[in-house]
Amino acid sequence: MNRDQMVGWGLVVVSIIVIVVYGYILFMTPYWVQLLQLTAMIAVLGVFGILAWIGYTLATTPPPKPIEEIEKEIEEELKKLEQEKSGAPS
Repeated sequence: MNRDQMVGWGLVVVSIIVIVVYGYILFMTPYWVQLLQLTAMIAVLGVFGILAWIGYTLATTPPPKPIEEIEKEIEEELKKLEQEKSGAPS
């Protein structure tokens, strides 16, 4: 069995253990309210953490050049190439 398969089976075993422990705490102990609160908090942190990361990235990334500016640069480069081609001896 290669390393990737070992990691895969390890993840399966850990996931099953977490599911069983979560179910046990949820249904068989008096700590079910705290477990649900913790689960909700982790979910909210995950969703809004990702949303904050996206917002930060949008806020700090410089805007792209306007298409008109890019078109001008391409036209200038094409003119230079045409001038070099016509000025060079054939």
